[in-house]
Amino acid sequence: MYRGDMEWLNYHHLFYFWTVAREGSITRASGHLRLAQPTISGQIRALEEALGHKLFARSGRGLVLTEAGRLVYGFADEIFTLGREMIDALRGRAAGRPARFRVGVADVLPKAVAYQLIEPALKLAQPVQLVCREDGLPYLLADLALHRLDIVLSDSPVEPGAKVRAFSHLLGECGASFFGTPALASKHRRGFPGSLDGAPFLLPGEKTSLRRSLEQWFATTGVQPRIVGEFDDFSLMRTFGERGAGIFAAPSVVETEMRKVPFALIGRAESLRGRFYAVSMERKLRDPAVLAVCNAARARLFAPAAGQAGKRHKRQPGRKPAAE
Repeated sequence: MYRGDMEWLNYHHLFYFWTVAREGSITRASGHLRLAQPTISGQIRALEEALGHKLFARSGRGLVLTEAGRLVYGFADEIFTLGREMIDALRGRAAGRPARFRVGVADVLPKAVAYQLIEPALKLAQPVQLVCREDGLPYLLADLALHRLDIVLSDSPVEPGAKVRAFSHLLGECGASFFGTPALASKHRRGFPGSLDGAPFLLPGEKTSLRRSLEQWFATTGVQPRIVGEFDDFSLMRTFGERGAGIFAAPSVVETEMRKVPFALIGRAESLRGRFYAVSMERKLRDPAVLAVCNAARARLFAPAAGQAGKRHKRQPGRKPAAE
């Protein structure tokens, strides 16, 4: 095999090192691997020579990882953990067990939106076992690059300068709706959006696309609400809203969901657009669960007709429709 100038790693040597580090000694690793201790010691020495670093140091009768050893162990643990997951996934599919569908949800994404996006994957003819992880987008993209996730759902695409080479698939967009407790809604509904001027308001965090859109919208409409707080987590912001701390904005696609909790609609801003993305390592999507998420979002959740659904709610007696 032609290897060019690439340095090749002997994964047998790396596996023996990883096992010794996990077991804590060559003696225990020897029993686990069913190999003679001198054989394992020789394999580790060969790995150290190849890497140019000592990986273990003596501490009394035991071994401890050096700084280089801790670094190598971290990578080795990821490599062999991923290998086990691959085998488990293949065995699971061969045995007819549900395939795992691993979804990363950006922490800035409203949970109701995340549920509506993911739900179609749970209704496939071939069942899936859902694994959800919530975190900041950079951390989720790192896991996506390591193939620990199948897809990442976010309110923003991957930035051009990102270290991870991934592809952003636009799922759709919608306007924003403004909510508050019934007391706040009755006070600030009339004259919307001007009624928000000086009103207590809860802002999403700076890293959200909704925050940037809101700031532009406030500047365009000339509205200056009184900012009570800023929240990176939408659920925490909603909890403060439930307690009457202020008015907040949410994507219009979750308007029906929001009306199930003690909130009242204050108004809508269709020009305040929010976009939603599925991020993957592939340009062309093939996984059935990923395709179910993307196709359902485009065909139903963010379809033009769905975006106007909120405007067809029956007017409540004595109440004017809230609109931009």
